[in-house]
Amino acid sequence: MDITKTAAIVTGAASGLGAATVRHLAEAGAQVTIFDRDDVGGGALADELGAGFVHVDVTDEASVQAGIGQARDRMGRITALVNCAGIAHAVKTLGRDGPHPFDLFRRTIDVNLVGTFNCLRLAAEAMAANAPNDDGERGAIVNTASIAAFDGQKGQAAYAASKAGVVGMALPVARDLASLGIRVNTIAPGLFLTPMLLGLPEEAREALAADVPFPRRLGRPEEYARLARFLIESPYMNGESIRIDGALRMR
Repeated sequence: MDITKTAAIVTGAASGLGAATVRHLAEAGAQVTIFDRDDVGGGALADELGAGFVHVDVTDEASVQAGIGQARDRMGRITALVNCAGIAHAVKTLGRDGPHPFDLFRRTIDVNLVGTFNCLRLAAEAMAANAPNDDGERGAIVNTASIAAFDGQKGQAAYAASKAGVVGMALPVARDLASLGIRVNTIAPGLFLTPMLLGLPEEAREALAADVPFPRRLGRPEEYARLARFLIESPYMNGESIRIDGALRMR
């Protein structure tokens, strides 16, 4: 898929991995539309890059449908989706304050897993209307999981479960959409310099980076963005979940 002819939606794109992906794709010549609930951050990035912005709640069907309609009207079609919207909380299954709050567990699953599926199923519907390219492709979808899907730490029951679900649906969804020429891949990032980690003291960030075998640092959002672009551009990449973590295995 030619990146200069790509019309992409990136969710959760007002900051962090999503913002880096928007920037990287736009600078490579793609058309991009930002989906986020952060009107200020999303609008500012869109203005800076000449991208589109739509206020979207990924857990709401009508919101996503409306956003896809606006993105398609603006870009002419939709050929790529990068799902970066997500939330994270550190809560033990049973802690000093009692059992893990049920509504918090449900909300994490709803945003990270259900929200991802909501966006990909509706984007796939729009992609199915595209004329195929020379490889028979109509679209490419990149979802975001986490290495917590494989080796989640204590306090990550909700987060790890949600991201394991994202990994688990990669292959069946890729198989579901194969006949339509739509590919689906998943990126599982390790410790990246997102707003959550940037809010930690420098000493705390250095301690986290010390556990990464090589390179011994936190991941840079632009490294995620380059991998997302690679997955969009590479027609034989399909149904895969790829760790990008400097060989880190959490314990």
